[in-house]
Amino acid sequence: MKNKSVVSIISALIISVIVGIFLQGNIDIANMFQPLGTIYVNLIKMIMVPMVFSSLILGITSITDIKKIGKMGALTVIFFLATTAMAIVTGLILSNVFKPGEGILVGNAVYEAKKMPGLVDIIVGIFPDNILEAILNTNMLQIIFVTITIGIAIVKIYPKGRTLKECIEDLYGIISIVTKWVMTLTPLGILGLMIPTVAQNGIEVLLPLAKLILVFYLAVIIHVGVTYCFSIKCLSEFSIKMFFKGMLPAQIIAFVSCSSAAALPISIQRMQDELKVSKEVSSFVLPLGATINMDGNALYQGIVALFVAQAYGLELTLAMQVIVVLTGTLASIGAAGVPGAGMIVLSTVLISVGLPIDGIALVAGIDRILDMGRTFTNVTGDAVTAIIIEKVLKKTK
Repeated sequence: MKNKSVVSIISALIISVIVGIFLQGNIDIANMFQPLGTIYVNLIKMIMVPMVFSSLILGITSITDIKKIGKMGALTVIFFLATTAMAIVTGLILSNVFKPGEGILVGNAVYEAKKMPGLVDIIVGIFPDNILEAILNTNMLQIIFVTITIGIAIVKIYPKGRTLKECIEDLYGIISIVTKWVMTLTPLGILGLMIPTVAQNGIEVLLPLAKLILVFYLAVIIHVGVTYCFSIKCLSEFSIKMFFKGMLPAQIIAFVSCSSAAALPISIQRMQDELKVSKEVSSFVLPLGATINMDGNALYQGIVALFVAQAYGLELTLAMQVIVVLTGTLASIGAAGVPGAGMIVLSTVLISVGLPIDGIALVAGIDRILDMGRTFTNVTGDAVTAIIIEKVLKKTK
């Protein structure tokens, strides 16, 4: 049954591409499939907050040592930062080798830069003044902060908080069943998300920037195939085949929806049910990763920064490329939870090395195509981090 589910998801992806290409001249017909994708994403968003809330609290309350929570958080953030920096370096190397921006006509494209939140604003924004407002706005940083606080408090007063913990366990059980129901709709959701996307981004849009797209996806393959596979092989207890087989449905959902948050409930379920990673690790690392771990965005920043420089005939020195690495790594976390985070972070990176903001408009037409690879990479990176943290914590018990 599990294999049938994976086959149906892959089949839906292939069918979507074929139908989308066939309907390139009939956008109105292609858009008729869009409600299927919208409904599917809405259902996932519906279960996302209760899934994160219940699973994260159960993960924390299963740890009796408060110091262990702090250790797990520190290790997770360190690994996130390390892989993000490696992603940007990979992007920069490939851009220097293949030079995707050479020969691009800049024209009069204009992009209005959005302001990146300041460090103080980011820190203040973690602390909600209204829990319900944080939930209604799906502000994941605030939700995670509240959830971790409640989880630690339950651990501190236990066994007094046993009744509340049991209620949360029941909530988690219910949400897990609903998640399985939503999973059965995944093939329909893929049709609704992919057919309009493929139909709207025809060959005419892709050809002028085909080199950039190919370089970006080569970077994704290298980062996933080398950085992540090396980490799985050397730092975890899983084989590469076992890992990708277990996480494939979540990766496909991330790819077609372009949303790490949308893939989160499926990622948590696959991590726990298929890979048997403990709740304390998967329920802590995955929600945190969906909010602050942006390896895919980092690849994008490194490649597009040099792409813009090459398109404008400008040269980025080695020192300026180091600034791209540092700015992109820190800004990826800083932009967590901000709508349009990829573009905002890229604006910050371009400004940091004096490149024209207008250059972002060059890639705006293919952003959806690139966003698929970005989100796939982000979700894969979160899962890889989880299985590594699992092994580290087992060794230190």
